[in-house]
Amino acid sequence: MAALRMLYHINGLGEGKKMAKDRKIDVVILGLLAHEDLTGYDIKKQIDGAISFFWKGSFGSIYPALSDMEKQGLVKRKKADVTSGREKIFYQITKKGKDTLKVWLNDEKATNDLKYETLLKMYFGGSEDRSVTIRNIEIFEEQVKGNLEVLKIYKENLEKILDQEDHLHFYLTVTFGIETYEAYTRWCNMAKKILKEK
Repeated sequence: MAALRMLYHINGLGEGKKMAKDRKIDVVILGLLAHEDLTGYDIKKQIDGAISFFWKGSFGSIYPALSDMEKQGLVKRKKADVTSGREKIFYQITKKGKDTLKVWLNDEKATNDLKYETLLKMYFGGSEDRSVTIRNIEIFEEQVKGNLEVLKIYKENLEKILDQEDHLHFYLTVTFGIETYEAYTRWCNMAKKILKEK
């Protein structure tokens, strides 16, 4: 742990810095750039894709974060010519950025918040007719099944490229989502059955 604290100090991530204040967008960006160089728009697409199933990010926060991280020396810009004649700005992780990502990955603290408004409505559902609660469960179930279909496509695509270390970790994250959503579906069926029979 002493080595981790030293890396925090070296990388300028003391108590007063933004990343120490739990700005997860920074480590999300570093994690994506550790895999490949990306434009800001590419980063948004990845956050809106598979990552959106377990972490929500705002597009408006990406460019300010990239700007701050560039000033801190965590990322650097690369310009690439494209056929249209317009320049594309790619971002590349630096050695300092890789060290920062390593510190975060080795930090044993992790915030795993769980907030479901459907469950909040379920908790207080005794104040309304059961049909309302059942309908709320059905809506939740539709969302879950939609997400499950998408994750199964991700899983199928990743199974073809598991020889790469990054892809193996992507795959395990996706399978977590599939197992979780399948459990949610089972719970929905059980809850509807109980509410209809009791």
